[in-house]
Amino acid sequence: MTAKHIIFPALMPLLEGWLTYLQTEKRVSKHTYDAYRRDITVFFTFLADHLGQAPTAKNLSNLRPVDFRSFFARRRRDGLTPASVARTLSAIRAFYKYLRRNEILQNDAINAISSPKLPKRLPRPLDEQAAKKSLTDVADFAKQDWVGDRDIAVLTLLYGCGLRISEALNLNRQDLPDGDMLRVLGKRNKERLVPLLPVVRAAIDTYLESCPQSLPQDGPLFIGIQGKRLNARMIQLAMQKLRELLGLPPSATPHALRHSFATHLLTAGGDLRTIQELLGHASLTTTQHYTDVDTAYLMDVYNNAHPGAND
Repeated sequence: MTAKHIIFPALMPLLEGWLTYLQTEKRVSKHTYDAYRRDITVFFTFLADHLGQAPTAKNLSNLRPVDFRSFFARRRRDGLTPASVARTLSAIRAFYKYLRRNEILQNDAINAISSPKLPKRLPRPLDEQAAKKSLTDVADFAKQDWVGDRDIAVLTLLYGCGLRISEALNLNRQDLPDGDMLRVLGKRNKERLVPLLPVVRAAIDTYLESCPQSLPQDGPLFIGIQGKRLNARMIQLAMQKLRELLGLPPSATPHALRHSFATHLLTAGGDLRTIQELLGHASLTTTQHYTDVDTAYLMDVYNNAHPGAND
């Protein structure tokens, strides 16, 4: 029996039911699942100390706003960042929402707690020259030619199609279409179609031709030296070396190429709704952040290129 069962045995069935719901119905990512589980576990542990007894469902029903505020004050004293506090609040709200919907218990006191204000963080794209140079120069760090071709193909997918690194590396050989539309499985198993540009297809074909190993149709499209599905860490390390070579900022990560895809499309007159579909964003609000990025990007270009910008 683990310590957490000893501290709050009466609440374990509620917690386990919620976690199962997150996995099977909400289909949250493993990162979100693990973070939410930790957040609620810490919350229950706080309640055991705060109430002086192992918390029960009745205790959850009777908590007041002051109790929740005491918890978050404790978390801030523990050094939790505003972003982590906001996530913890989101986890507790989601947990109570689940309990209410399933008619287990109801307590709306958590809604009286305001989320901390977070600094607005915009995606940081690469400029067009740096993005394009990254696609070619990444091969310089490969010890084998086919590995260089592979890394070029992966980065070209991120920049040319706006894929997340996980989406690119989860592709199987059979996912590569005969035509010019690529079917991508995104977050929460949501499928979307993205145009497979000729330059992207050419990069993938070059990799396939140089790859020394046979790639079965039901196996991974991108593999490592041992023939297993390529780990994202290998691409991240290649980008780290690129940053040092090209003098790029720390924000120049594989994911920055996805940001660059969206920003450069918008700068060229792309429609926001279309970009939302291409990126696989569930909400247009998420995509609208790129309008701010677009403005910042244009000002950066202006400040660096216009002869009168620094007068």
